Amino acid sequence: MVRPGGAVVSTNAVFDGAPASACPVHSLSDVGSRRQQPASPPGGERVDPAEAERFIRLYHQENPQAGPVEVRLRQVRAHIERFGTYWHTTRELVHGARVAWRNNSRCIGRLYWRSLRVRDRRGVSGADEIASECVAHLRETITAGRIRPTLTVFHPSAPHRPGPRIWNEQLTRYAGYQVGSGVIGDPRNLAFTERVRRLGWAGGGGRFDVLPLVVQAPGQAPRLYELPADVVHQVPLSHPRFDWFAGLDLRWFAVPAISNMCLEIGGICYRAAPFNGWYMGTEIGARNLGDTGRYDQLPVIAERMGLDTSSERTLWRDLALVELNVAVLHSFERVGITITDHHTESHRFLAHLRREEQAGRLCPADWSWIVPPVSGSTTPVFHRYYHQADLRPNYVYHPEALALARGDLPGS
Repeated sequence: MVRPGGAVVSTNAVFDGAPASACPVHSLSDVGSRRQQPASPPGGERVDPAEAERFIRLYHQENPQAGPVEVRLRQVRAHIERFGTYWHTTRELVHGARVAWRNNSRCIGRLYWRSLRVRDRRGVSGADEIASECVAHLRETITAGRIRPTLTVFHPSAPHRPGPRIWNEQLTRYAGYQVGSGVIGDPRNLAFTERVRRLGWAGGGGRFDVLPLVVQAPGQAPRLYELPADVVHQVPLSHPRFDWFAGLDLRWFAVPAISNMCLEIGGICYRAAPFNGWYMGTEIGARNLGDTGRYDQLPVIAERMGLDTSSERTLWRDLALVELNVAVLHSFERVGITITDHHTESHRFLAHLRREEQAGRLCPADWSWIVPPVSGSTTPVFHRYYHQADLRPNYVYHPEALALARGDLPGS
């Protein structure tokens, strides 16, 4: 077991997400990115030149200061012909990552897509260094409680070898332990917990044990890394009216950092590219702590509230669910950590939708993900239809990544 530090490779770049009109990326050189050419592949799947061209044209269309698109296209085509792949400039990577967020149909929080902070770590492919950069990511994304949308990008896949992979669904997740017919911890992570225990992690047997990172470098066995306690930022839950609520000993971590989605830009797959925004309260209160297949706290809370649970018609689940969500928002606000509520975020999403329509762009949205899991019909996002489209760039799930996060498959 290795405990990674927070060292940052000094030759890599970090770009803040200012609006495009004042983007600091435009004043920085891409020389470092262009110097790193892909190796000639012995075989395997090559980058689709059409996908590469679509992205390069999109990038130049939205960034006219980038210069003539045909010059860049000739470079990209030549690299694909010779190497089977090509290397994004830093500016292309940053824009592609932001557009991938803009295109993700399941995210309600896309109003701030231009603010995404991109940590370019494409020079990193070793497991120890990736783990250290993940720790640095968690440390840097939150300052005095303020969470900044952040992405860290590691070495991409290429025809000659796949890129590194982070097995975890999120950088921070809680373990789940089977105890008799019940579960201690998060039932969602039962199989993954068993997998990492077979790999050498002892586990504490508690309700909120933070799982280790599992990082797999190309051609190597997976390695485990404990997260330092100071980067997890766990928030204990209390309630503004019910003093007994704190005695339930519930908590949740502050930063939702997805780590098993592939960032696809112009035909190139960055399968290790953890990213985060901040929580909408219902993600914790209605789903993580409320779902029957997760922590299933509604019966406990209903009992402490003195609700009649003898019939569904008393709506005891609804009453308990609202108070659980009140506790989540109250607790995050009490310690000064960024969180949003589903009503505010619904209005923000419609503002984003209007901006995209004014820009002449399609804004795909999956209604089943955009509508909040609490009081859906009271939010404005409920009462309309949305375009369904699978656009690129985007953050996508690969079947093998989902299987690893479930603990189903050996390392690949």
